[in-house]
Amino acid sequence: MGQIQRAQRIYREGGLRGLAGAILHKAGMGRISPGPVAETPYLDWLTFANAGMLDKGNIDSMDYAIRNLPSAAPMIEIGSFCGLSTNVLTYLKEKRAARNRLITCDRWLFEGAANGEPLGDSTTVTHEEYRRFVKESFLRNVRLFSRYNLPFTVELFSDEFFESWARQEKRPDVFGREIELGGPISFCYIDGNHSYEFARRDFENCDQYLECGGFVLFDDSADDWAFEVRRVIDEVKHTGRYDLIARNPNYLFQKISSPSTPERFPTATLDQKAA
Repeated sequence: MGQIQRAQRIYREGGLRGLAGAILHKAGMGRISPGPVAETPYLDWLTFANAGMLDKGNIDSMDYAIRNLPSAAPMIEIGSFCGLSTNVLTYLKEKRAARNRLITCDRWLFEGAANGEPLGDSTTVTHEEYRRFVKESFLRNVRLFSRYNLPFTVELFSDEFFESWARQEKRPDVFGREIELGGPISFCYIDGNHSYEFARRDFENCDQYLECGGFVLFDDSADDWAFEVRRVIDEVKHTGRYDLIARNPNYLFQKISSPSTPERFPTATLDQKAA
């Protein structure tokens, strides 16, 4: 396809914003493509030993966000599992000399789990034993791989975490320290409950505190995945307040403006657009 025809197609599909994005991408600005960050020897060893599910494209998106943070405000991770993404974020912080605190939250109570019930069709392992094992794995992994720059990890559901954030509470973390929550956020990695209701609420809470110029990365949001978080992606696009930075294959957005009214999400309007 010729350059003129390509520009015409981009303009038809994305208007002036899409055309500007294409120009910036051509100039190597604004958009990212998969890079070599996820292929370092250290990360190879880390991902061999640290259990977890982390697409390598997420690592490049995290690195882009950390290299372009708008301030020294904290970075937030919602959902930590066995600590793989937590350790990757710590590694990238060190690599980029970022001084932002990393604050994570997880209750290690998984979707569909009941504490007294067997784990799936197991006759020997219960959900409660699995929960304890995963939490202990997180503590062990992070104490080793992030020992010189321990994150603050609060054992709360994300709704509880943001309620504490709004009240600027002091909370104990799982490593026996105390942290005062609250204030602006520079980056949020959303990897908690993937149902629409929870993922949307996680974004709404994040959006309330995310600085202009800050980033939000949605795990498991790729176009070919069936998780309900995909519906939230459509709604973020329709706010007009976020730029799409990467689809790698999961979605990384940068906040470009704050809402002009206290109502962050006009629910009916966005639900109709997502339908």
